[in-house]
Amino acid sequence: MEARRERLEKAERIMMNFAHQTGIVGCRKPKRYLWTDAFAVCNFLGLYLRKNEEKYKQLALKLVDQVHFILGRHREDDSRRGWISGLSDEEGLKHPTLGGLRIGKKLPERKPDEPFDEILEWERDGQYYHYLTRWMHALNRVSQITGDVTYNLWAIELAKTAHKAFVYETAWGRKRIYWKMSIDLSRPLVASMGQYDPLDGFVTYNEIQAAAPVDPSWPNLAREIEEIEEICNEINWVTSDPLAIGGLLWNGYFLARLIASKHLRRMDLLLETLNASLLGLELYLASGGIKLPATRRLAFRELGLSIGFKAVEELRRLIASKPEAFSEEVSPLVESLIAYARLAGEIERFWLNPTNRENVLWREHEDINMVMLATSLIPDGFLGVKFPSE
Repeated sequence: MEARRERLEKAERIMMNFAHQTGIVGCRKPKRYLWTDAFAVCNFLGLYLRKNEEKYKQLALKLVDQVHFILGRHREDDSRRGWISGLSDEEGLKHPTLGGLRIGKKLPERKPDEPFDEILEWERDGQYYHYLTRWMHALNRVSQITGDVTYNLWAIELAKTAHKAFVYETAWGRKRIYWKMSIDLSRPLVASMGQYDPLDGFVTYNEIQAAAPVDPSWPNLAREIEEIEEICNEINWVTSDPLAIGGLLWNGYFLARLIASKHLRRMDLLLETLNASLLGLELYLASGGIKLPATRRLAFRELGLSIGFKAVEELRRLIASKPEAFSEEVSPLVESLIAYARLAGEIERFWLNPTNRENVLWREHEDINMVMLATSLIPDGFLGVKFPSE
């Protein structure tokens, strides 16, 4: 009980500091970044679930509004004005995700006549598919916790917009996903496909579809789900990257919940993600990355893995409560993954140590590092767990 309270207090301090530092509250100019803010929304919801204090729900809702009004509109240094969807101010407020959402990078996007620079492109604005799927998930969590289905509608509208812009068919008839698009979604900025974008899309589309109102007039994602499922069937999920492994693990948990609730029948995909996670963990540990000094480690990538282990713990509980929903191969895989779960504690302790945060690499990514550390400490809001799980 004491450890649980301590974790909650640490997460609370982190998130309130983030709220002040990035202008959610106070007098600072708001500083929004889509990936970080998606996890932050979930964290504020998690604090609301844990503490039952209205202020945390309001912080989540205020952050959603800020993201939409800032990242759903053109940059201040852009000659274009208003909503990137092209909607009027009034209609844009009603449908803030219809044009997608900017990443929130410091530099403006690459112009059509500018040469491609791989290093510089990381600092340029635009839209990332995998950031959009994180935001869809966050919006859906808001909808589930507040009971306001408007947020589910916005998640579905974002899914439809992203899918239409990012998913394309190659000359040889296969569908692929662009990694990065321009702010107005008119052209790809990076044409290669992220290895895990199809899985993120497939799981997230199914999540928000499963949570949608049973109403024939409500937009649905049946076509988008079918198309992205086709892409998933071609992918080898094995990786040694800790954040990617974490994504496999939390997507595996979300898949399992959809399977257990009979919204999805893809036991094969669940087994693929769990098997790939196991092999990936062995590759990651063999690389020695977790033993490097803090100056050579990206905290948010490791914390993604830690969050993934929290998902594995919840998956174990889900299987125990509904064993009839899963094939006999699933439980041994989960137990094999649980054997590595100690890594979550190691990663958290390492980055909770202030000494390991006193370097340039940490400071360059401080917001995302701290927010994902808070998610690892209290994963309830992100994972959709109703009660404390420690």
